[in-house]
Amino acid sequence: MSAYVELWVQDVRDRIALSGDRVAIGQAASNDISLPFDRAVSRLHAVLENLPSGWCIRDLNSRNGTLVNGERIWGERPLRPGDEIRVGETTLVFRLDEPVDQGEPTRGVEEAPYLTRREREVLLSLCTPLASQNAFREPASIRDIAKRLVVTEAAVKQHMMRLYDKFGIQEQGERRRLQLANEAIRRGAVAMAEIQQWAKGGQP
Repeated sequence: MSAYVELWVQDVRDRIALSGDRVAIGQAASNDISLPFDRAVSRLHAVLENLPSGWCIRDLNSRNGTLVNGERIWGERPLRPGDEIRVGETTLVFRLDEPVDQGEPTRGVEEAPYLTRREREVLLSLCTPLASQNAFREPASIRDIAKRLVVTEAAVKQHMMRLYDKFGIQEQGERRRLQLANEAIRRGAVAMAEIQQWAKGGQP
């Protein structure tokens, strides 16, 4: 089973295959994943290690630390598909080509992926029409979301692309927004109570 990371730089994604027992991450060119453009990354920042039980990440006493799903790690941290790794200003997403058996009881519903605060706000804005007492309505448009969050439509589109990827939405066209809204609610990324509060102008 092959593993890889998605490297996100200014909303541009690159796929980097992981091989061997160790994959070093840092600013220096000698690293397996070299990030010379990120001045917040240490020369030797962190290492991905391929153990018999799976991949893990270890911070190498870096200057600004390593975060997994928004939490700074101390020592080794096992990785699961979809985990977001933050080193400096760079984001990497850990992926596996096939689901891995974690030895846990089967869950009826998939867990929601990790979301940044802005991604949650985009999702809540997308789902706001669903809180209406009227008959079912389409999710909010890109323009409506941008207006609600006081950002550009281009910024909303970038966040939406990240959300489509995180929730595994493959469909193209306008139905993607509907599918994303349904999937976000089904997997518990946002709750109807939060959507209703957001629709009234409150905070989630």
